[in-house]
Amino acid sequence: MLDKTEKYGETEKEVIFNKEFMPHLNAMYNFAYKLSLDEDDAKDLVQDTYMKAFRFIASFEQGTNAKAWLFKILKNSFINEFRKKSKQPAKVDYQEIEQTYNSDAVDEDFTIDLRSESVQELIGDEVTNALNSLSIEFRTIIILCDLEGFTYEEMAKILDIPIGTVRSRLHRARFILKQRLEKYAKTMGYNTANQVEF
Repeated sequence: MLDKTEKYGETEKEVIFNKEFMPHLNAMYNFAYKLSLDEDDAKDLVQDTYMKAFRFIASFEQGTNAKAWLFKILKNSFINEFRKKSKQPAKVDYQEIEQTYNSDAVDEDFTIDLRSESVQELIGDEVTNALNSLSIEFRTIIILCDLEGFTYEEMAKILDIPIGTVRSRLHRARFILKQRLEKYAKTMGYNTANQVEF
């Protein structure tokens, strides 16, 4: 009888990994970036998530939602990393900053975040800023539901919370987001007085 850690052979692991997990790489990066708000941290989170996914592939049930499974691993990694960082004093590499700003190659006009530029037409700065200003619990629930399209049941599994909590947290997050965007919506010509409550 095979031990659970030996559920799949190495070749089968690679096939499952490539077929089930790799198609979600971009979605994983987007989620990681929206959580961490830092490109390098997002890359580290995705790398850590995929390493854990491969390591614990025996606990993945084929035919289930691989994307939700990966999102849960990433969310847990983010929380663990956030807890570690919050216990450490902030570190700044002043040598790196000095080298960057004293370099002749620095182009002051080239400070555009290409990710932001590429989605600027889809989500304006005001919406992005309002989303980023939400607490991590509310930002995560909005990302999972409204941007990634997960069901309440999937979000409950990813976040390890009851479905009732998912619904109430989503309602509260949307309400806060609506309040923060009401003035912007009016300037864009939307009639916010007749909008249906969430």
